Amino acid sequence: MKILVVGSGAREHAICEALARSTKKPEIINFANARNPGIAKLVSKIERGDVTNFDQLKAFANAEKPDFAIIGPDDPIALGAADALLDIGIKSVAPLRSLARLESSKVYARNLLNKYEIVGNPKHKAFFDEVGMQEFAKECGEFVVKFDGLMGGKGVQVQGDHFATQAEGLELAKQYLQKSGKVLIEEKLVGQEFSLLFFVDGESVVPMPLVQDNKRAFVGDKGPNTGGMGSISDADHLLPFVDKKDITAAKEIAVKTIGALQAECNEKYKGILFGGFMITKDGVRLIEFNTRFGDPEALNLLPILATDFVEICQAIIAGKLGEVNIEFLEQATVCKYIVPNGYPTEAIKDVPVEVDSNKLPDGARLYYASVDATETGLILKGSRAIAVVGTADTLPEAQYLAEEATKAVTGPVFHREDIGTTRLIAERVAMIRLLRGA
Repeated sequence: MKILVVGSGAREHAICEALARSTKKPEIINFANARNPGIAKLVSKIERGDVTNFDQLKAFANAEKPDFAIIGPDDPIALGAADALLDIGIKSVAPLRSLARLESSKVYARNLLNKYEIVGNPKHKAFFDEVGMQEFAKECGEFVVKFDGLMGGKGVQVQGDHFATQAEGLELAKQYLQKSGKVLIEEKLVGQEFSLLFFVDGESVVPMPLVQDNKRAFVGDKGPNTGGMGSISDADHLLPFVDKKDITAAKEIAVKTIGALQAECNEKYKGILFGGFMITKDGVRLIEFNTRFGDPEALNLLPILATDFVEICQAIIAGKLGEVNIEFLEQATVCKYIVPNGYPTEAIKDVPVEVDSNKLPDGARLYYASVDATETGLILKGSRAIAVVGTADTLPEAQYLAEEATKAVTGPVFHREDIGTTRLIAERVAMIRLLRGA
């Protein structure tokens, strides 16, 4: 068996690692923008190319003839990589372009929930010009401005965090409007976020353990949004501040959305669905959907996946997920991202970073992200560089292992020391109790 993995980040490193654990012993090949040193140790071949250039992708796939592909990043999925590969007879664990609009257009996703009367949308309105924008922002009170397309996790601007006044927010909205021809304005939700991911085969929607990402760049949830500075999952597959009723509500939103999407597009969704949700005083609300594994969420989930990942991928493609018993280990995980100084606004790049894997403690893993392996060593490429993951029986133990693992990386970099700490988790539990009047 031969499997093509598209992408070169930490998510794809984790995907390749999970595939390599399979009892089916597949040959793994990689089409990627950069040479990821972690992926290089797991695959038989890396083809350097532009993951959004489908002529290059198809030429490589035609030559190698994989049994199927897994497409990691959002850009190629949104642009139609699964469609391009299907043109040459190769099926993918990723949705077709029409279905991927669930992520690539925030306006499309909100309108879909509205049309099919799926509970979960906050108050929102899409604008195609400036008419009525100021009035709606005033109606929302504090509000959020969202770019309609993909911006690597940085296209959401929140009042009080990223802009102070209504006037500043409206100026951002106008800038987004000029870039894409539309912009989304939403009420600001107050609560706690959580991520719930699903395996989807067009019929079954199978949930994974809960994860919480930490988007803000600096300790104490300060600074600008990022692609994700790290994330946690607990041994019971829940989170200390999430109730089972919250999970039930999130699942219902996801299942109904998949049904609506397939009805709308007349195509079956096959791949990974990632729901970002927020617990508010009025219940669970959808922040956004992504149509692939999250990064860092994949780094929490794939290491504890007990079921053969190749078998799951085959079932997704064949529409037979219902025949697979999907299990995860009952372990907690904490992921911390090591990023270049200046990240995310003015990150340094094209400078060396060093990794001493001998300093990794037992129970910790390391995943390479935005680095390039050159003849002279590892070079930072300007985005999240290296992730470390601690896995243990409890969150405090996993957090300790992850923090110790950061010492294996040296260079002009930093990370958030507080991710997964008892103090930060306690603050989030207290917030939810206050929100719910408990």
